[in-house]
Amino acid sequence: MKLATRINSYFRAGDKDLDRVFAQFEEVGLTHVDLNYPEHVGDIPADEMKALLERHKLALNGVALRFRGDFINGELGNADPAIARRALELCHEACDYCRAVGGTTVTIWLGFDGFDYSFQIDYTRVWKQIAAAYRDVCDYAPDLSISIEYKPYEERAYAFIDSMGITGMMLAEVDRPNLGVTLDYCHMLMKHENPAFACDLFGGRGKLFGVHLNDGYGAVDDGLMIGTATPVKTLEFLYYLKKHGYDRAIYFDTFPVIEDAEEECAQNIAMISMLDRALNAVGADEVQRVIDANSGTEAAALMRRLLCACSE
Repeated sequence: MKLATRINSYFRAGDKDLDRVFAQFEEVGLTHVDLNYPEHVGDIPADEMKALLERHKLALNGVALRFRGDFINGELGNADPAIARRALELCHEACDYCRAVGGTTVTIWLGFDGFDYSFQIDYTRVWKQIAAAYRDVCDYAPDLSISIEYKPYEERAYAFIDSMGITGMMLAEVDRPNLGVTLDYCHMLMKHENPAFACDLFGGRGKLFGVHLNDGYGAVDDGLMIGTATPVKTLEFLYYLKKHGYDRAIYFDTFPVIEDAEEECAQNIAMISMLDRALNAVGADEVQRVIDANSGTEAAALMRRLLCACSE
């Protein structure tokens, strides 16, 4: 199992020593790293970053775009052509860096492409502009997986790419084989989606390029430790990851604001390992039999069996 976690959580006040952070990653048992671009990269050349990762027996899974400053009124869909062009250039730079360090996936979360008021944006213009930008990035880096991470709100009141449905429409509109989706568990809860639903549909179509695993209560992006709020939903989500042979990194997108970052990561690893053992103990054939039975009572009985298996 390929596992990664948030780098930000390991930074101390005023201290962004990646060598120290990667040493902690190695110690806790992680295998991969995702870098936010450009904030985690800074002025570190790609060859130095690659060597730093290898020193700690880590590999780069990919990079995730982070747009700040001038992009607060939109990134790829910004009404100002110069700002939209700069956002696209930043995506190109991220692709180049990802490739040079040995990563395979560039994740694009458009946190500021959206709106706060009625009559504020031209929806069709923004749709076409974002689609054209995604098409451009895919064609710029056909050797990489370009992945859409959606979120219903935060930073804007309404995000433009906000759901599994809109993301699926965008995949069809862009029509590129290297464009897929990164599913963030908390983001799906915020949208009142069942995470397993999206996992099955995108996974079954070969379009699941990334997973951010965490937990929460659905109102905001809580980033709680895995399986602590919705353990049964997490079990179902993991079942579909296994069913569709997901073999990319699982990224622990949890926020240890009070908790020690290394201890929280260890808990995440322990939880996902336990849930995986429970699914293996019950068996994929039995889980699928219950699903095929289309019975709420059978599903409830399966949930009890899975939870009991967690203690074995």
